[in-house]
Amino acid sequence: MANKIKPVTSDVLAAAIIEGIQEKKGEHIVQLNLQGLDGAVTDYFIICQANSSTQINAIKDSIEVEVQKKLGEKPWHIEGTQNGEWVLLDYVNVVAHILNPEKRDFFNLEGLWADAKRKDIKAAN
Repeated sequence: MANKIKPVTSDVLAAAIIEGIQEKKGEHIVQLNLQGLDGAVTDYFIICQANSSTQINAIKDSIEVEVQKKLGEKPWHIEGTQNGEWVLLDYVNVVAHILNPEKRDFFNLEGLWADAKRKDIKAAN
């Protein structure tokens, strides 16, 4: 009998992304559950803050490593790596946003998706 590969659920993917963020001390981590909302293009947004372009890139790399190691998944699309102010990793069902404080205030994703179920995640110690 052949082994069936279990599909990766959005919840499991979101958890792996959060672990990658915590590994590099991402701050103010928020999970927005967009399932069932009009206009939503994904199941979850995972949003975090970083204080430097170096930390933003380190968190991006950590997310990629964690998700690849645990789930064998790669991002479908990555944006923002050139500017060092924000990075988006699109895993289709879950999108991770890593922003510096100014860009986080500017984009105000939590405000734009205020109807989403919000879960604040503890930063790693």
